[in-house]
Amino acid sequence: MSGPAPEILLRVAHLSIRFGGLLAVEDLSFEVAQGEILSLIGPNGAGKTSAFNAITGYLPPSAGDVHFRDKRLNGLSPHQIARLGVVRTFQKTSVFGGQTVRDNVLIGLHLRAQQRAAAILLGLAGVRREERQLREEAARLLDFIGLGARADTLAAALPYGDLRLLEVAVALAAGPRLLLLDEPVSGMNGAETDAFMRLLKRINADGMTVLLVEHDMKMVMGVSSRVICLNQGRIIADGPPAEIQRNGEVIRAYLGERYARAHG
Repeated sequence: MSGPAPEILLRVAHLSIRFGGLLAVEDLSFEVAQGEILSLIGPNGAGKTSAFNAITGYLPPSAGDVHFRDKRLNGLSPHQIARLGVVRTFQKTSVFGGQTVRDNVLIGLHLRAQQRAAAILLGLAGVRREERQLREEAARLLDFIGLGARADTLAAALPYGDLRLLEVAVALAAGPRLLLLDEPVSGMNGAETDAFMRLLKRINADGMTVLLVEHDMKMVMGVSSRVICLNQGRIIADGPPAEIQRNGEVIRAYLGERYARAHG
């Protein structure tokens, strides 16, 4: 017998995003279930990043609703949404280059710190205990992500692939229930991409739900449990990777005949 259906973490209902006279996203509806790696793909300008920005509070939708579990996200700030458990990365790295790798992760961990400002100012014992716990958690996260040996390195001194890993570590430090990754392997070489795919599978195996925007089709088809293809702001296909690779409309709009022949 099958178990209970997984919890729906994210519901996007009839979402539209308009920039002046341009409709970037039109009547977009989908759900993300606990434990999924769901990828959004499509041509440049298809509306993928606009949808990400609306979900995470960086862009107000023109119409529609976004719910995380039982909470409506419309009108909340990015900080409020992150505190609810919806945490994202960006196309460009957004770490603090002048801080160490460890301190970048500690910044993320402080989002879920429990001590109040007055206790921090007074230097109470509970604050010191929590700081020790946060540093231990930072070390655990860096070991998991593969950057434990670089904890004392300035972020600005990291090679590009490690910078992207650090950004994921900072996002994980914030304690997400849903992790949104915006083109995480953009600019990586093949070996770095393969390593990131293995990491993402481990993150997912630990129970993390992931919503991914990515142009690297090897990555998308290799890690996703489900793929949604957008074109001109609308969903043209939604299904498992093997089905998406065979979808004629997706091939015409995005993948191309050469990709279809190579993976047919």
